[in-house]
Amino acid sequence: MLYIAILILFGLLFMVVEVLLLPGVSIGGLLAMVCYGSAIYIAYRDHGFWAAVLTLVVILLIASISLILSLRSRTWQRFSLKQKLEEAQADAPQTQLHKGQIATTLSRLAPMGKIEIEGRLYEAKSASTYIDPQEQVEIVGFENMSVIVKPVQKQ
Repeated sequence: MLYIAILILFGLLFMVVEVLLLPGVSIGGLLAMVCYGSAIYIAYRDHGFWAAVLTLVVILLIASISLILSLRSRTWQRFSLKQKLEEAQADAPQTQLHKGQIATTLSRLAPMGKIEIEGRLYEAKSASTYIDPQEQVEIVGFENMSVIVKPVQKQ
């Protein structure tokens, strides 16, 4: 009887893990089914048909109750994020910058890196070659949230 109870408890544990922690993976569900099936088989082998039926009924009752309790909203509130997140969206560079503006590279553009214009940092992409840090670059365009730059021609 002890083996049957342990298998039922492990099956319950695997089922709750499947529902709460690993939804869609099915490993917990498969392990739960193996535990439940083993418990029913051991009950049948050691105690007969009616013990197996009783084990099945107990498994169905315990599984149903645990699923109902784990799917209640208060259970999910314990796992949910309680901190409110505020959305912060950066303005697109093209709303603040214009083509032909001069900037300084802060990191090597190989081909992506950081540039500084008027004390503000922007993600930049080199239009042609690699550009070393602390070089003057000219804005030639925009792509998504990046600024496209080329080296300033030295005279």
